[in-house]
Amino acid sequence: MALEILKEQVEAILESGDGKQLHEFLDDQNISDVADLIDELPDYGSRIIGAMSVHRAASVFKILDLTAQKNIIKTLPPTKTAGLLNELPPDDRTDFLEELPSNAVRELIKLLNNEERKITLSLLGYPENSVGRLMTPDYVYVYESNTVQQVLDTVRRVGKNSETIDVIYVINEKGELMDDIRIREFILAPPDTRVRELMDNRVIALTAYQDQEEAAEVFKMNNRVALPVVSNSNKLLGIVTIDDILWVASEEFSEDIQKIGGTQALDEPYLEIPLTRLFKKRVVWLVVLFLGEMLTATAMAFFEDEIAKAVVLALFVPLIISSGGNSGSQASTLIIQAMAVGEIHLNDWWRVMRREIFSGLLLGAVLGLIGFLRIFVWHFIFPDVYGPHWMAIGVTVALALVGVVLWGTLCGSMLPMILKRLGADPAVSSAPFVATLVDVTGLIIYFSFAFLMLSGKLL
Repeated sequence: MALEILKEQVEAILESGDGKQLHEFLDDQNISDVADLIDELPDYGSRIIGAMSVHRAASVFKILDLTAQKNIIKTLPPTKTAGLLNELPPDDRTDFLEELPSNAVRELIKLLNNEERKITLSLLGYPENSVGRLMTPDYVYVYESNTVQQVLDTVRRVGKNSETIDVIYVINEKGELMDDIRIREFILAPPDTRVRELMDNRVIALTAYQDQEEAAEVFKMNNRVALPVVSNSNKLLGIVTIDDILWVASEEFSEDIQKIGGTQALDEPYLEIPLTRLFKKRVVWLVVLFLGEMLTATAMAFFEDEIAKAVVLALFVPLIISSGGNSGSQASTLIIQAMAVGEIHLNDWWRVMRREIFSGLLLGAVLGLIGFLRIFVWHFIFPDVYGPHWMAIGVTVALALVGVVLWGTLCGSMLPMILKRLGADPAVSSAPFVATLVDVTGLIIYFSFAFLMLSGKLL
C-alpha cells in the first residue's frame, strides 16, 4: 500500500514537470523505496535517477537489477551518466561494466575521470569471477608504528570516502599486509598506544585471482564484514565487503539451479537473453541427455527375447526406471546443496556412501512393498492379467525396485563428489543427467532380476 501511494505521488510530480519538487521528494525517500519505484515505473527510471543527488542516485543504481541499469544508462544524458559512473564504488561499477558489450564499455569508460578510469581498467583486468573484480581500493590503512590517536585522525580524514571503516588495515613500508584490526579496538585503546601493540598477526586475506565462490566460503567461515585482498607478494590491493559477497552467493545459487535443471548458466536475465543464445545454452544438454536415453532403447533391444516371452514385464518398465531416476535426482540435489553450503566435503565420501546405502535400501524396500501389493491386489481383481506366476512377477518387481533405488541413490550421491574431485562443477551432475544414467542401468538391473526369478516359468 505504501508503495502504491509513493508511486501515485511520483507520477503526479512527473506529470507536473517540476524538477525541483521531484529532486526534493526523491531525496527524502529511502534508497530501497526509490529502487522499488523504478521497478514499478521502468519508463521513468532515467528521469528518477537523473533528478536525484548524485550520491543517492549511485546508491539506488547499484541495487537495481541489470535490466533496469541498462535501460537507465541508455536514456540518461551523458553528463548525468558521467556523474553517476564516477560516483559508483569501483567494485559496483566494475560489476556493471563487465555485463555490457565491449564497445559499450569503451564508451562508458571515456566518461570516467582519470583516477576512476585507472581503477576501473585495473579491476577489469582481473579474470571474470575472480576476487579482483569485486575488490575496491577505498579502504583505510595505517602503519604499525602509528599511535591510536594518529589512526583515528586518519579515519576522520579519509574514512568518508572508504567503503567501510569497521576494519582498519595495517601495512609496512613496502605496502605488505600485516594485520587487520577492528575499529572498536582503536576506540577503546588509550590514544598513545602503538598499533603494533594491538596486532595479533591473525589476519585472513584473499588473493586477487581467487575464485569468488571460494571467497564467499571464507566470509562464511570467518564471520567477516570485509576481507583484504592481496597480491601474490602479499601487497595490499584492496578489500571485498560482505554486500558484494552476498550478490556473488545469489548469482552462484541461480547458476547452480540452472545447471541442476539441465541447462548451462544463462549469465543474463531470462527475458533479456537473446532467443538464439537461450537455444544454444539449452540444446547442448538436451542433445546429450537424448543420446543418453537412446541407450535405453539399446538396453530394451538386448532383452527383446525376454520381453517377447513375458510381455507382462514391459508393463513395469516405466515404473522401474522412473523410481530409479527419482531417487537419483533426490540424492544428487541433496548432495549438491550440502556441498554448496559446506555441510559435507570430499573426505566425507565414505560417510555419505554409507548413509545412502542404508537410505537406498529403506526407500527401495518401501517402494518394492508397494509394488508387490499392487500386483497382489490386481491379481485378485483381474486374475488373467498376471497369470499363475503372479507371485514370481511381484517378487521380481519388488527386488528390482530395491536394486534400482539403491543404485539411483548411490549414483546421485557419488557423482557430484567425483566431479568435484576431478575439478568440475558438481552442479553439472544435474537431476536429468543422473536420471538418464539410472534409466539405462535400471533396465539392466530389472531384467537381470527377471531372468533370475522367472527362468523356467515365464522365461
